[in-house]
Amino acid sequence: MNIEKFVSEFADQFDDLDTSAFTPETLFKENDEWSSMTALSVIAMVDDSYAVRLTGDDIRNSKTIQQIYDIVSAKSN
Repeated sequence: MNIEKFVSEFADQFDDLDTSAFTPETLFKENDEWSSMTALSVIAMVDDSYAVRLTGDDIRNSKTIQQIYDIVSAKSN
């Protein structure tokens, strides 16, 4: 797992947003398209791609994509 691939997969969860500028430091909840449905999509993507279960608290307590990546990395070991 690498951060560039993770950022790309994370960005794919946003349908109507230009995500080309997404980086590990992106404050994902500040995007207009962020919603509970996007959060569920991120949780499902992580489960499918990395076999890791993110919780709602994991999402709520994170501000950047890097923080989500770090949680996934810690849970996958």
